[in-house]
Amino acid sequence: MTRSDLTHLCFLLDRSGSMESIKTDTEGGYAAFVGEQHATDGECLVTLAQFDDVYEVVFADRPVVEVAALALQPRGRTALLDAMGRLITETGTRLAALTEDERPGTVIVAIMTDGHENASQEWTRPAIRALVEQQSTAYGWEFLYLGADQDAVEVGRGLGVKAESSITYGRGKSAEAMVAGSDKVRRLREARTHDAAAPMPAFTAQERQDLLD
Repeated sequence: MTRSDLTHLCFLLDRSGSMESIKTDTEGGYAAFVGEQHATDGECLVTLAQFDDVYEVVFADRPVVEVAALALQPRGRTALLDAMGRLITETGTRLAALTEDERPGTVIVAIMTDGHENASQEWTRPAIRALVEQQSTAYGWEFLYLGADQDAVEVGRGLGVKAESSITYGRGKSAEAMVAGSDKVRRLREARTHDAAAPMPAFTAQERQDLLD
């Protein structure tokens, strides 16, 4: 049996040049997200990866109590597909190396971006969709997609993310989008302590409205 009290939370954060205008809000929202997870019962390990046209793991498998503040340095173009492919496959490989009783009962991948894919070289959209659906169906992974300046539900659907777990936010609402995403993660973690099959809570119509400029 996997550990019902253990969550592995993977952040994939866009740091492309267009993030410069919302850098401070994103850093503040990230701090609120981490703080809420710290205050939630149960153990939580965090992996943070960021991307532009280069993919970088900032840290991996770190206890949430040890997660430091985010220092975002926007630059470059947006290779979202390649970043998703790297994060998902590398996380899956690390988890597969653990014994069953060491593996987290809940794995969540939260993706935040303000731009459209324009730089990937290795992964295609159909391949990413197949990978996300495989991890969701075979292993019960949960995915959140937070997208600015786009129809995030439609884009997320093309990436294999469920419509109820994707949300569009206005550029001035990046901190609020992080807070809304954190609420879904907190509620899922709480529910999974009683029901291993509990679903990720859906974004509400009011949340969707509130996150638009």
